[in-house]
Amino acid sequence: MTNITQAIILFGHGSRDPLWHLPIQAVAERLRHRGTGSTITCAYLELTEPSLPACAAQLVNQGITHIKVVPMFLGVGRHAREDLPVIMAELKQSHPNVSFTVQAAVGENPAVLDLLADVALSES
Repeated sequence: MTNITQAIILFGHGSRDPLWHLPIQAVAERLRHRGTGSTITCAYLELTEPSLPACAAQLVNQGITHIKVVPMFLGVGRHAREDLPVIMAELKQSHPNVSFTVQAAVGENPAVLDLLADVALSES
């Protein structure tokens, strides 16, 4: 068991394409290199493992007591508005001794929008 008690789960849609998850995994790796003091992992809504409930259960079994979920969605569609709140309610019920928080979808963050605009304007 580790002495780290908090985790960040990057939560994406998922895909049958095995290359689809590489950008989310790259963000996770960048977070790990920053030394956040948190366990960093990824979970997916469908078509890719692990699911958010499975990922959270694994973290809880490792002694994690604070979990922040970061929806890696640019658009705030049905999955972010409807599916994620249901999953989070189930997680809170299944793990009542764990503090769960959900960050806004990355596509709602002005810094992400500014960065995407910068990328669009770049020469590469």
